[in-house]
Amino acid sequence: MKLGVLYPRKLTSCEGRAGTGRSNTMNNEVEIEEMDKHTREARKVGSDNEMKYDNLARSLATMEEELKRSDERVKKAEEKVALIEDELHSIGENQKQFEISEERARKREEKYQEKIKEINTKLKIAESRAEYAEMNISKLHLKIDDLEDEIIREKIKINTVSVELDNTFKEILSKY
Repeated sequence: MKLGVLYPRKLTSCEGRAGTGRSNTMNNEVEIEEMDKHTREARKVGSDNEMKYDNLARSLATMEEELKRSDERVKKAEEKVALIEDELHSIGENQKQFEISEERARKREEKYQEKIKEINTKLKIAESRAEYAEMNISKLHLKIDDLEDEIIREKIKINTVSVELDNTFKEILSKY
């Protein structure tokens, strides 16, 4: 009789274990689904972050190229200014002495500022220098034109005086 009583207990205990195993399996499946969900979300966030990084890297490269082009324009403008200053100096030696002064200003940004902000600042400074140089070129052209006009007027005056002197000498020679 003891055996009859033990079997139902063993069956109940096995059924309990099987139920617990099913419950554990269900819990594990739920955890696996949640982990899969978290993994997909993490991959999506990682992909989004990679896209953002790529966009920022492209933006940074574009800004660096713009800075290089601006520096080249500034160098060319500075070369033009130097040539015009030489021309103005040679004309000024014959007519007037004058001075040209240029003022350049740069402000330093904070030491640990982001790289993109630094590039934007440098780009703005380069553009203003180019604009300032172009304004100087225009001013120098105007001064050169004025000096050339003055030289022409002086040459006309000299020619007029020369003709008058020639006529005067001819008159004097014709009388004697």
